[in-house]
Amino acid sequence: MAEEQQIRPRHAPVTLRDVAAAAGVSKSTVSRILDERLPRSDSGTAERVRRVAAELGYVRDPSAASLRRGTTMSIGVVVPRLTDTVMAMLYESLAHACRRSGHFAIVATTDDQPDADRTAVEALLQRRVDGLVLSTARLGDDFPGRLAARGVPYVLALRTDGHSLASVGDDRLGGYLATRHLLDLGHRRIGLIAGPGYASSARGRVEGYRQAMAEAGVDVDPAWVAESTFGIESGGDAARSLMGLDPRPTAVFAVNDNTAIGALSVVENLGLSVPKDVSLVGYNDIPIVGRLPTPLTSVRVPFDQIAGAALELLVSGPTDEHDRVRVAQPTLIPRRSTASAPPL
Repeated sequence: MAEEQQIRPRHAPVTLRDVAAAAGVSKSTVSRILDERLPRSDSGTAERVRRVAAELGYVRDPSAASLRRGTTMSIGVVVPRLTDTVMAMLYESLAHACRRSGHFAIVATTDDQPDADRTAVEALLQRRVDGLVLSTARLGDDFPGRLAARGVPYVLALRTDGHSLASVGDDRLGGYLATRHLLDLGHRRIGLIAGPGYASSARGRVEGYRQAMAEAGVDVDPAWVAESTFGIESGGDAARSLMGLDPRPTAVFAVNDNTAIGALSVVENLGLSVPKDVSLVGYNDIPIVGRLPTPLTSVRVPFDQIAGAALELLVSGPTDEHDRVRVAQPTLIPRRSTASAPPL
């Protein structure tokens, strides 16, 4: 039945997807070239797309392309806070992607509070944005579902709720890579600064940590897992707890760079050395971590790719039911904050 629904009836209107397939380009490229409100391109690709569209008899349908033909060409972006470098990088990448597609990005911050999320979204909708990119999704929260019921176009970025259109990194793989790196260096007592459980990004990285530890045959002591927010101070508090254990971990994986920076400060204030006494891995690879006095090993997230995929999903929609969540691959960047485990 699902396959039959994807087959275009014989006399159905020609779609953007039909033109894209015939012209050998993406659906978003066709949408951009055929949007009369954007500057006309005379490139070879643009000429081919227009020719194919004319040959197929394509006619733009404003009601079926409400976002592509929106009245404001603006996109609302909701982030927890711009003082968080990760969110600033995501917004900057989204702003660049919007500019390339003829849109304008408007940001609102919420301090990662659900009530503030709702207020920010309503304020953006009152400004007639054509769609929303939300990086504040919480597992178990029905707010995205209520937006869908209202017909509000939106996509989630960096976090997912398991149901909505989303563009994310492969957090489980990233957590696995970070932990596997420490295991390969001989560490077995590996502490985890776990981040908030309501964020799918943190939860995925924790799952990757547990997967790597299980594969290595290492039982995770519950005391090795310290809860935290995504903030620097919270990372420091978690590290202080981990360093108070006896025996203490010889390595720590923090599920974002802010908490790793907080942990690094506390570890050194306790008179310990990174990586001589404790190896440390962060996540996201924000620019500053490679320039610290002890450059931080981190998992790099491709923000440009995530932002571009989020905007494409918002403007053009998924190609099929298997394309509802776009997943970008992370990369481990080893630096001087990790070293071989000290002898027992």
